Amino acid sequence: MKKPKSPPMAYQAHPWHGVSAGESAPEVVTAYIEIVPTDALKYEIDKETGILMLDRPQQFSSQCPTLYGFIPQTYCGEQVAQRAADRTGRRDIQGDGDPMDICVLTEKSITSGNLLVRAVPIGGFRMIDGEEADDKILAVLESDLVYGEMQHVAQCPRAMVDRLKHYFLTYKQIPGEGKRRVEIAEVYDRPEALEVIRRSMKDYQRLYAPAAAPKASKTRRKKR
Repeated sequence: MKKPKSPPMAYQAHPWHGVSAGESAPEVVTAYIEIVPTDALKYEIDKETGILMLDRPQQFSSQCPTLYGFIPQTYCGEQVAQRAADRTGRRDIQGDGDPMDICVLTEKSITSGNLLVRAVPIGGFRMIDGEEADDKILAVLESDLVYGEMQHVAQCPRAMVDRLKHYFLTYKQIPGEGKRRVEIAEVYDRPEALEVIRRSMKDYQRLYAPAAAPKASKTRRKKR
């Protein structure tokens, strides 16, 4: 009896490099969610494998009040750093070398990360961590029943903005060690958020696109 062929091996796309930021980016973006509000542990994507890994326990009792992750195929490099320098007047800023972080507001209870969502940016925090630009884009889940109609950060509940600011100003502090120099230099609105995302997409293309660009195929596929 002839042995049946094994099915072709399939691989999950790398959440940073193998997933698009979305056809409508930056107005509507795909976001990869690493942690959710109930997580007492900080999860982060492993850049080499694309597997969600445990980064560290949350050092304080505060937890991120929103879905939190990053926008695929973005990178905080020269253009993002230049925007931060122009807006703050500081000339010592560089990009943090990570994908663009994003917080996604939703009224739904999502219990675990490692998933993709579509989100509409409404603003952001220009966060400076030491000498690195570490922007946090604020967004709402597309079509969310409570937050979905928001278009600007001014429409977001002030308490939520304050909780997010407190979280990001403290979540990297390690008990027993010296205080880390982290500041939110600016809270910006949707137009600036779109500009920051555009720059992060250009930073990514500049760094990764030349190596990732596929070769043109000689065989033209028929339209389906």
